[in-house]
Amino acid sequence: MTELLRRLLTGVVYVILLLSAVFLSSDAFDFLFMVFGLACLYEYKKLVGLRGYHVFAAYLGLWWLFIYIIRDEVLINVLMFLSITVNIALIYFLFSRKKIYHAYEKFLVGLFYIGGGCIFLTMIPYKNDAFAKLLIMGIFILIWVNDSFAYLVGKSIGKRKLFPSVSPKKTIEGTIGGFIFTMIAAYIMAHYEPIVKPTQWIILAAVIVIMGSVGDLVESKLKREAGVKDSGAILPGHGGMLDRLDSLIFAAPFAYLTLNIFTYVS
Repeated sequence: MTELLRRLLTGVVYVILLLSAVFLSSDAFDFLFMVFGLACLYEYKKLVGLRGYHVFAAYLGLWWLFIYIIRDEVLINVLMFLSITVNIALIYFLFSRKKIYHAYEKFLVGLFYIGGGCIFLTMIPYKNDAFAKLLIMGIFILIWVNDSFAYLVGKSIGKRKLFPSVSPKKTIEGTIGGFIFTMIAAYIMAHYEPIVKPTQWIILAAVIVIMGSVGDLVESKLKREAGVKDSGAILPGHGGMLDRLDSLIFAAPFAYLTLNIFTYVS
């Protein structure tokens, strides 16, 4: 009961912090996810044994350039291509026996998987020269609904393991349940957020759920390779910041690409 209460209180504080940043100002939101990115990078460094602090400097440099200076669509697409390429490589890593051995591999994965994910998560709300608060909150809600109902359905009726060698607690039933309830949540949100059309909300939700679930498994494999249960202990009852944001960070470049496609086809 004490552990459940700790998880609940931490979750409430986390949600209040996010809501406060989103509705306070765009600068507060940007700063919050810059800090979250640094925390995730710190935990990632420990998981893979990356030495030095150059990855922090590179991340802060990219973050500053792409959030405050660069508005060139070509350069943004290059960063998106690099982030998605690294994430695809991590999917290969998930299904293979290969480990991330070399320092340059660890650096590139940290910079574009975590750094790129946080940058694109920060860029998503900026639509039509405005800060779309309901859009980014909708994406948070999709992730929370998927995580919550995947856990609840899996706990209730889950029998068949999804990926036991990496995450023994996740079930196929839970994954399907999370997907279904997230589609329902996307349908409801489509009536409140006008920037994205109802059909597009469903497509966006599918992309976020699928890639977010893969991102969760990727982080689980990194932890398994490191021989640890959690990426850190900054969030009592929840583990580390990377444990909390793994799905969002991995899905962010794919969500950004999806929203860009919607813009071109509209």
